[in-house]
Amino acid sequence: MGVKKTPELRELMMEIAKFLNQIASDTPTPGGGSASALAGALSASLCAMVAGLSLSRGKLKKDEAGKIRNKCQLTQRKLYKAIEEDAESYKGVMRAFRLPKTTESEILYRRQMIQRALKKATMVPQVVCEHSLTLLEFSKILLLRGNPNAWSDAGVAAYLANAALDGAVLNIRINLESIRDGSFRKKMSGLIQRVLRGRNRLMTQITRALGR
Repeated sequence: MGVKKTPELRELMMEIAKFLNQIASDTPTPGGGSASALAGALSASLCAMVAGLSLSRGKLKKDEAGKIRNKCQLTQRKLYKAIEEDAESYKGVMRAFRLPKTTESEILYRRQMIQRALKKATMVPQVVCEHSLTLLEFSKILLLRGNPNAWSDAGVAAYLANAALDGAVLNIRINLESIRDGSFRKKMSGLIQRVLRGRNRLMTQITRALGR
């Protein structure tokens, strides 16, 4: 027997379908960057839910669970915003590539605008990386000390955060391939290495917790 859809749920599903169809269309935006931000936002939502369910059950103190819930709700809003920001930043890159390149001055200006747009497009996945790493930490805490009845939800939150982080790293790397600023490339490469080290450490702990 299927779940009866309320008008509110039906409307929500229609909005989700619109977004999924937009991603599936033959336009480059929204693309992988927006999908990564969405995965992170879903992870944050699940973490907030599990933290809320852990206010009165589990090994977390009530105030600790409440703080995690509040932080996850804030992170969810930031990652939700990043869905659109990523698409807009990529549109900026495309606009820069479409600039005229007939004269020497036009070529120089176009080159500068492309570099500026690529750097800007790298900022959104950087935000997604940082927040996803934090969500992995929250997921681990909730797995180990949260409401045991929401154990699988915390696990899904961890996997979604991990996917969001991996997707964001891919987007940073592809932009870095075309960025000429050596100091910027070094800075972002350092960020990637730091984030991946933290992710690997947390996922080892999370995988162990999920194998209970």
